[in-house]
Amino acid sequence: MNLASEVQIFGEFLAEIPASNEYLTLNFSPHSAPRKRRWQHNGISADFLGDYFAAFFPGEPTEDSKINRKDTVKGIVSYIANELLENAVKYSDESANLPIGITLYLYEHELIFNVTNYANRERVEKYQDFIRELLDSDPDEFYTRQLEKTALGNGESNMGLLTTINDYSARLSWKFEQVDRYPDIIHVSAIARLAV
Repeated sequence: MNLASEVQIFGEFLAEIPASNEYLTLNFSPHSAPRKRRWQHNGISADFLGDYFAAFFPGEPTEDSKINRKDTVKGIVSYIANELLENAVKYSDESANLPIGITLYLYEHELIFNVTNYANRERVEKYQDFIRELLDSDPDEFYTRQLEKTALGNGESNMGLLTTINDYSARLSWKFEQVDRYPDIIHVSAIARLAV
């Protein structure tokens, strides 16, 4: 794979995220805590995002919305944010000492998650292989294959991303771009779009 001065897009990636009056950004230093402890922080951060954005939704059901209650929004936002952050940590290259970030944008009928991290070429290639297979497969069949793979203990399942698609109808996309000052480091942006 030749990423030199190249941008690679997977899915329907938003070149520019529309302005929103309601958004929240969290950034994490790759050296602030050991990787194992950062996994715990992901859950806490994801729950915070869920709590924060649930406040914008009524407690009662709404007829024309897939996500219609405060508790439902809280749970879904927490789940998707946690999965995206876990992937960002998993595929990050700590040697670059560049932050992992998540921004969640609220619109009238949509939530947009944007997670960024920096990864080395080897990790990027592995991640892109999974993304290609995901985008080229029937979601239900791929989900079943990955469940079987997990049950047999054959490699990584990536079930979290599949669940965001299958259970929550999230639309995922990615952008990979070389970082000029670090020729072996790739800036990764993952976007999840969720109708509300």
